[in-house]
Amino acid sequence: MRYETSEMILTNADLVLENEVVRGTVCFGDGMITAVDTGRSARAGAVDCDGDLLIPGLIELHTDNLERHIQPRPKVDWPHAAAIIAHDGELASTGITTVFDALRVGSVVSNNRTNYREYARPLASELLDMRARGLLRISHFLHLRAEVCSETLTEELGKFGADDRVGIVSIMDHTPGQRQFRDLEKLRAYVCGKHGLSDDQFEEHVAHQVATRERLGEAHEAAAVAAAVRFGAVLASHDDTDTGHVTTSAAHGIRLAEFPTTVEAAQACKDNGIAVMMGAPNLIRGGSHSGNVAAEELARLDLLDIFSSDYVPSALMSAALRLADLWDDLPRAMATVTSAPARATGLTDRGRIAEGLRADLVRVRPVEGVASLRGVWSHGRQVG
Repeated sequence: MRYETSEMILTNADLVLENEVVRGTVCFGDGMITAVDTGRSARAGAVDCDGDLLIPGLIELHTDNLERHIQPRPKVDWPHAAAIIAHDGELASTGITTVFDALRVGSVVSNNRTNYREYARPLASELLDMRARGLLRISHFLHLRAEVCSETLTEELGKFGADDRVGIVSIMDHTPGQRQFRDLEKLRAYVCGKHGLSDDQFEEHVAHQVATRERLGEAHEAAAVAAAVRFGAVLASHDDTDTGHVTTSAAHGIRLAEFPTTVEAAQACKDNGIAVMMGAPNLIRGGSHSGNVAAEELARLDLLDIFSSDYVPSALMSAALRLADLWDDLPRAMATVTSAPARATGLTDRGRIAEGLRADLVRVRPVEGVASLRGVWSHGRQVG
């Protein structure tokens, strides 16, 4: 979506380019960057950035933030239009100018106590309609999280098509005893706390999910792979734990791994040319909240390529700044939230500050490790 804008000049900024930081000027108009120059502009109307950083707009590949807005509390279904606008505005305020909104596809409908319903298709239709009407500030794509341990995945995927801006399909497997849910006692605490199950009911739930995976899992994996091809979307894995998982991912044609849980899996991803994405909150908090590998450890081992904000939008910028200190390399760190996610999803028109690309820009001043945003532009329009 293009916005007609008069020419804008941001000068006296530290431009974070692909391999260097230089003091310079960026000009943009009609949504696109028209010039990138070193030095300071004396043209009338130029905005003096006073040495602030100017970076590409952040690109978010996996966030649960929209789901949080439509269900702010258990069993509370918030009006979707209001939730979408609030979600869009929150991301803009944190410097995110492109988002792949994560929506689960695949539901459980036969277990009365632990059912989870279909919601992705109607919510996606509302979001895409609001985008088409120019009601959203930033660029939105869809990220369909395909739950193979479900009963309706094939049918739900069939409701989406090539015109739905599906950019990512991730294959998720939340079968008890595997991947994220290897530790059944942690799963017991989560499920029983959420649904109020007794121990016997929890055991029944586990048996039901394992049986569902055995009955439908293989067909669901194949359906997710085929859907990604049909949409022209990038195929991603989720919570790879060992080399075997990554070997399967590579055979599917996966090129993006979300949140591998071990060093072994992350190393196998690197060996197979699969980009590794970790959650920014993992780095900010100093480790995984579920006991998996720490993002900092992968960063120190050169096994981390991309960050996602996961469940805290503001964490994306903060994690990049913290990673810059860890690596002593600001351009490389910023690439994990700009050019690397753009490259992983085939977006060649953004993710860098260069003439001819989208004018997705963020003016930011780091203050004692915290990012103070001074301006956000999405396709040349100031949105934050």
